[in-house]
Amino acid sequence: MKASSTPRAAVVAALLALMTVPLWVGNSYYVDVASQILLFAVFALALNVLAGYAGLVSLGHAGLFAISGYTAALMLQAGFPHATAAAGAVLATLVTSAVFAVLALRATGIGFLMITLALGQTLWGIAYRWVNLTNGDNGVNIAARPAPFGISLAGAPSFYYATLVVFLLALAAMAAFDRSPFGASLRGTRDQARRMTALGYNVWLIRFLAFLFSGFWCSVAGLLYLYNKQFISPQVSALQASAEVLLMVISGGTATLLGPVAGAAIVVIMKYVVSAYVVRWNLVLGVIFVAIISFMPEGLVPGSVRIWGFARRRFFALPRRRGTVREGAQPQARCGPTGPLAGSAPQPPDQVWGGEGKDSRKPSPGAPP
Repeated sequence: MKASSTPRAAVVAALLALMTVPLWVGNSYYVDVASQILLFAVFALALNVLAGYAGLVSLGHAGLFAISGYTAALMLQAGFPHATAAAGAVLATLVTSAVFAVLALRATGIGFLMITLALGQTLWGIAYRWVNLTNGDNGVNIAARPAPFGISLAGAPSFYYATLVVFLLALAAMAAFDRSPFGASLRGTRDQARRMTALGYNVWLIRFLAFLFSGFWCSVAGLLYLYNKQFISPQVSALQASAEVLLMVISGGTATLLGPVAGAAIVVIMKYVVSAYVVRWNLVLGVIFVAIISFMPEGLVPGSVRIWGFARRRFFALPRRRGTVREGAQPQARCGPTGPLAGSAPQPPDQVWGGEGKDSRKPSPGAPP
């Protein structure tokens, strides 16, 4: 099998595995866990736009996540249809993202992190204290899930497939963003902001648009969470929620497509599966994170690729026979004379000089015999 066909085969195998999860899992609870892995993967991909590609670590994205869920839940309680509630949730999240960006992009590094943390905690305080609107700690319930195109999402398998479609759309959008000139310019603002400014790029505007792009997918993830749980509470906007999704991104690998997905899978499985068997699952999760940072500082996905490449070269590479040329390599030229006589058989001196004796060169006039 050629090397170029290996990634395609891996993608096809992953798609088949995702499409058949309800068939080989069976239990509706674990199907619901798979749905949560996908929706939190969308959330982690949204944060990865800022934390990975822009180099702006945020601890306030849980607030954007909660804005989407609360807006949709309150609109549904007010009698709006699902489509209108979803559009209102996306619009409210984009407006909030714009406000966050205007306030937070005044700084970078630790200053940006602290501003986003303060804004996120402000939204948590509103959700917790404004009881007349958000119902406080009791949260907001919705009656039912939507039925797009007449397809009911009440069951766990059907909701899983709907979440899978949204996840694949988010992954495709992130892949297009990664390969786009906008993605390249955003990475340039992360690595050399002053040089990008000197080249004529508007660094602030690029980061602002990236913040809006990230906020859009946060709103999509918040809608999926609301419809999955049919309930939302202030805990969704707490600092712990922001820290969890940030750990998903860092542990899986920042500025990668599959890193946030792997990180989301680790956190959700530990939280909803391993916790049923291990009381101190938080300790186990902490040990996993320490191990990843210690042995794979670039993240789980890039680190696994690095280790696999080393193992393949070290243990699985076939030894090359001496004198063979690798496929695609150009043969090296032999050392020797160049010109019309290069590559020809050695000739005696008399043929080289064109004379009949050993040396037919005529002495110059006045030279001693």
